[in-house]
Amino acid sequence: MLYDLSMHLGYQYDTPASGARHILRVLPITIPDRQRLIAGSVTVSPKPEERGNFIDFFRHPATSILFRTPHAALDIHMQAPIQVDTELPTADFSPDLSRLPAEIADQLSLDPDSPHHFCGPSPRLPETPEISAYAREIAGPGMTIRQIATAICARIYKDFKYDPDATTVDSTPREAFKLKRGVCQDFSHIMILALRSLGIPAGYVSGFLRTIPPPGKERLEGTDAMHAWVRIWCGKTLGWLELDPTNNIAVATDHIVVGYGRDYSDVAPVIGVLKSYGEHQTKQSVDVIPVK
Repeated sequence: MLYDLSMHLGYQYDTPASGARHILRVLPITIPDRQRLIAGSVTVSPKPEERGNFIDFFRHPATSILFRTPHAALDIHMQAPIQVDTELPTADFSPDLSRLPAEIADQLSLDPDSPHHFCGPSPRLPETPEISAYAREIAGPGMTIRQIATAICARIYKDFKYDPDATTVDSTPREAFKLKRGVCQDFSHIMILALRSLGIPAGYVSGFLRTIPPPGKERLEGTDAMHAWVRIWCGKTLGWLELDPTNNIAVATDHIVVGYGRDYSDVAPVIGVLKSYGEHQTKQSVDVIPVK
């Protein structure tokens, strides 16, 4: 599927911000045999005094921007045609839990896709006993890694309610777990913690999701979304599998990957610091338009 992808992020400050530095991670990545970024551009208004591009450890194309002069607003636009050809896995060649530690130990590489980076606590995902107990309830004897991951994904979808007003970007997995409410970031973090507590490597995926309107309804401009889901290492034969707990589905061509990380902190679309005070307003719009 070929998509014309566009995104707008807008920030309006009550008091003009100055001395701002940000890192942007909004361009999709190219993944061999799955996703190809044909071209891509990121524009920023006002024009920053300094701008640079780099590739981070997890192979994200990132943009660094610096503002020295005051600005009352910041607008970020991304445009990218991208080809997505995700194939869903068929046969389950993943081991059971008893054989997984040996397969992890056999992975000698420490490259960005190594399962070793996705086993223990990470900046936003400390060990959480109540989520560990939740995972143990779901993982039955003799289940394969893929079966466990699929079961946890389905259980989160059943037990949790999507509620964009229940949490914020800074809410912890423990808070969302207690509420049984949240958004894709919360559900993905909870699923990652559940899997890691069982010794299963799991990571966070940031990207875009194409939404399909109900039958008879027109698609509304800007209503597609930035999204998050989970990747699971299912052993040396099957490798990485991606599941979406918000929708209880395996990831396919409607999902476009921006980046992989241990948790949200590795792939946040905009991070940085600025000098200001008061409140700010944020707006976001995304369009994922099928071309053919």
